[in-house]
Amino acid sequence: MSFLKEIERRRTFGIISHPDAGKTTLTEKLLLFGGAIQEAGAVKNNKIKKGATSDFMEIERQRGISVATSVLAFIYKDKKINILDTPGHKDFAEDTFRTLTAVDSVIVVIDVAKGVEEQTEKLVEVCRMRNIPIIVFINKLDREGKDAFDLLDEIEQKLGLRVIPLSFPIGMGYDFKGIYNIWEKKLNLFSGDNKQTVSEGVEFDDIANPKLDEIVGNTAAHTLREELELVREVYPKFDNEAYLKGDLHPVFFGSALNNFGVKELLDCFIEIAPSPQPKKAEERLVDSREETLSGFVFKIHANMDPKHRDRLAFIKIVSGTFKRNVPYLHVRNNKKMKFSSPNAFFAEKKEIVDESFPGDIVGLHDTGNFKIGDTLTEGEILNFKGIPSFSPEHFRYVNNADPMKSKQLNKGLDQLMDEGVAQLFTLELNGRKIIGTVGALQYEVIQYRLEHEYGAKCTYENLNAHKACWVEPKDPKSTEFKEFKRVKQRYLAKDKQGQLVFLADSAFTIQMTQDKYPNVILHFTSEF
Repeated sequence: MSFLKEIERRRTFGIISHPDAGKTTLTEKLLLFGGAIQEAGAVKNNKIKKGATSDFMEIERQRGISVATSVLAFIYKDKKINILDTPGHKDFAEDTFRTLTAVDSVIVVIDVAKGVEEQTEKLVEVCRMRNIPIIVFINKLDREGKDAFDLLDEIEQKLGLRVIPLSFPIGMGYDFKGIYNIWEKKLNLFSGDNKQTVSEGVEFDDIANPKLDEIVGNTAAHTLREELELVREVYPKFDNEAYLKGDLHPVFFGSALNNFGVKELLDCFIEIAPSPQPKKAEERLVDSREETLSGFVFKIHANMDPKHRDRLAFIKIVSGTFKRNVPYLHVRNNKKMKFSSPNAFFAEKKEIVDESFPGDIVGLHDTGNFKIGDTLTEGEILNFKGIPSFSPEHFRYVNNADPMKSKQLNKGLDQLMDEGVAQLFTLELNGRKIIGTVGALQYEVIQYRLEHEYGAKCTYENLNAHKACWVEPKDPKSTEFKEFKRVKQRYLAKDKQGQLVFLADSAFTIQMTQDKYPNVILHFTSEF
């Protein structure tokens, strides 16, 4: 198959939502349709450990939440689909923001009863800033929830999206009969007993056909006709160009748990969603159709397989073909590297691939060479933009609870911080280590992983800090900067890259510092 055909058949997207909207369940069901798994929850399918395929870290199974982005790939109708399932929990938002730099489109999952929630708003805002095409999936229709039109209004108002329903529910909750697929003019009926298998739709070109009344009953048929009439009058016609530009957003209804409405979503998705898109580097715009390779690291994951202490750097290929055992330039280190066993993913199952194309996600075994944001090319100096570190909101001192294991603790902290789980700061004054996170739940994850993956134990002590500010002096030799360092020495630390960071204890302190030292600039992200 030619290079351009390979690009055309790729679809790389992320699934985002508020926790508990059913995102991981939807991912499972997409895999089910792709034939990638035979049964939902088919990972550890003994009776006790039945969990979702994409949640493979032990702590995720215990908590029932996704804490790391997992990558899943499968073929459906000759399209190669790469899904990035992201954590919904706000404590892991940074991982999700980074993942959004690697996708070409997004599916947003919304719970029919809860409607648009806070985390969904934040994530959709990031997608809109980057003009990522969005499809909305309204989930859990087999439960009582909000009226379909009210939900569509809420999505328009709260998320600022211009929506167009491409499927519509027949009833809801107890009265839920099924879904009319506007996109394919098909009727899908619901029978709550086929949770594991997939039901076929009935062709239904004309909803005026009296047969509809026989199938769903007079009342439901009458209501459906009225609602579809309203949809035609109120919402714009579907326009693929507008969707790709991020101006129009298709909406599908369904129940992922009961396998309902998922196939409609997938069938439409592979037709309308974009193939790999060009990506902006600091130097120029890189087109996915270029023959020379470029790609960037958007995630690092240590110990995907607890039996082997391995570290994988996830690379999104932007252009060209990535080949096994071919040397590529690691731009930041300015050295050539080749990879004998690049991996493609199916949750925690990995297989070695000989070549990968734009849109694919490749896992490279890493001994500590890669950082998030690094670029690989065939020789050109490129730096892809938009993968910042944000200022953490929680800070704690980290103490070694087992002095015999200090080597393991340092190694564990080092590797977990490279993953971007949290940020590590070392105080200039006494060398104490501080962990900064976006959410408090990350401290538990770090403690758990240090113990179970590295055999090290740690305890925490609270630190009264409000924000980490990266320090950029206009003149490093000026007396003003020396004065700043002398006065603030108790609050100065270095981050993992050796950049100077000021740990301010309040917004007031930041304001005062900026007024007093106008030539010392403070940044709230590390990418300045």
